[in-house]
Amino acid sequence: MTSTNGNILGSINDTLMAIIGSVNGVLWGQLLVYLLVGVGIYFSVRLGFIQIRQFRHSIDVLKSGREIENGISSYQVFCTSMAARVGTGNMAGVAVALTIGGPGAIFWMWLIAIFGMATAFIESTLAQVYKVKDVDGQYRGGPAYYMEQGLGKRWMGTLFSICLIIAFGFVFNAVQANTITDALHHSFGWDETTQGIVIVIFTAFFIMGGLRRVATASTKIVPIMAVGYLAIALVIVAMNITELPAVLALIVKSAFGWHEAVAGGVAFTASQAMQSGIARGLFSNEAGMGSAANVAASATPNPNHPASQGFVQMLGVFVDTIVICTASAAMIMLSGVMNTPDASTGIGLLQQALSNQLGNWTTYFITSAILLFCFSSIIANYTYAETNIMFLNGNTKRGLFLFRLCVLGMVMFGAVASLPVVWSLADVSMGLMALVNIVALIFLSGLAIKVIKDYEEQLRAGKTPEFDRSKFKELKDIEGAWHPDTIAEAREANGNTFNK
Repeated sequence: MTSTNGNILGSINDTLMAIIGSVNGVLWGQLLVYLLVGVGIYFSVRLGFIQIRQFRHSIDVLKSGREIENGISSYQVFCTSMAARVGTGNMAGVAVALTIGGPGAIFWMWLIAIFGMATAFIESTLAQVYKVKDVDGQYRGGPAYYMEQGLGKRWMGTLFSICLIIAFGFVFNAVQANTITDALHHSFGWDETTQGIVIVIFTAFFIMGGLRRVATASTKIVPIMAVGYLAIALVIVAMNITELPAVLALIVKSAFGWHEAVAGGVAFTASQAMQSGIARGLFSNEAGMGSAANVAASATPNPNHPASQGFVQMLGVFVDTIVICTASAAMIMLSGVMNTPDASTGIGLLQQALSNQLGNWTTYFITSAILLFCFSSIIANYTYAETNIMFLNGNTKRGLFLFRLCVLGMVMFGAVASLPVVWSLADVSMGLMALVNIVALIFLSGLAIKVIKDYEEQLRAGKTPEFDRSKFKELKDIEGAWHPDTIAEAREANGNTFNK
């Protein structure tokens, strides 16, 4: 009987995996890739490639948003979104892209990041336009809010919120915890259960403090992990500086299928490079998926205009993909490990590259990087989900404590268990979430573009941009945070310190 039951459960699990795999194949293998690339190109053209024209200005806005007296600064929000974006995918994901698509995948990863910067600009600007204040006076917003207020479709916002809560609040956090315990167990032999308890305790400390505590923690963790990782990459680049021009040429040639296999290597087609690079870039920077927009709304921007946060958030896409993913690619390609017969896959390929170049001590470096990358993702993912819990509860704290306990339970579960079917379900949830968000972005992009152009017009006139909602008839009957009294409060909070 036991054997029969086991066979039945195994059959059910296999069937579920097949169904979920088919859905994911349609969502991520076909529909979403084309949609995300398409809207990225469309928004880039409509905005006159603002991500290139105003790149220097976006850095100025980020600098000016470092300190405010009240609320959460643009810089804190930038770090929080980076904490969620940057993870093992920036290490293992790049290695997989190189293995499947070859060096040319990096070129397409760069290209999709450039287009994705425009999409991130649009969704973060909309998140700011439609943000509201919760019971504690904290700004809340994101796709669910602009779906309800901008489109008048609360059901869309509800669907988006549920999908995001499942993916980011529960499953992805379990995955991050699983990655931490697996890495530490294999490196040091540490018990997964004990590790899980420790991770839960640290996670509880940060998430029980809400958005402000997570934002504060992110401003400490993100610079450390990013600078440390980039420093190692720069050392390897410096050690192989004479090989750098050849590697860059190889990336471009391989992107278009111009490079033939040599010395027994594998030849990759342009199609392989394109598919692998685009998929890796989209998964990594999250542009258009609606996730980072949730925390973008919580900022008190400086200048006090919704487009300010758009400038900041598009930098997040640049740093995630153009900077950090490229650092991973550089370490792997310059080390030459891809051309060896015993080349590893996934994060093992990066570890092999580091060991060959700098020695076996880099095992500890990779383990530390995984710990920082994954833990920062756990607490940042929580903030995304918290905002959507608040949306479902009418911006009240009802049920928030219970939700936090459920998140901690999933972190513990992920630390000690692994259920592939659950991880695949998270991909479905994230895919549906992105699909709903893209529809909303298309319909609301007209307003977002008007708001962004208003910012640029003020900037060209030599003014410090400030938002006047009366200029936009679409916002006439919208209740939100951009009232004259609220604007005056924000002006006092940031002290008009923007340096043009």
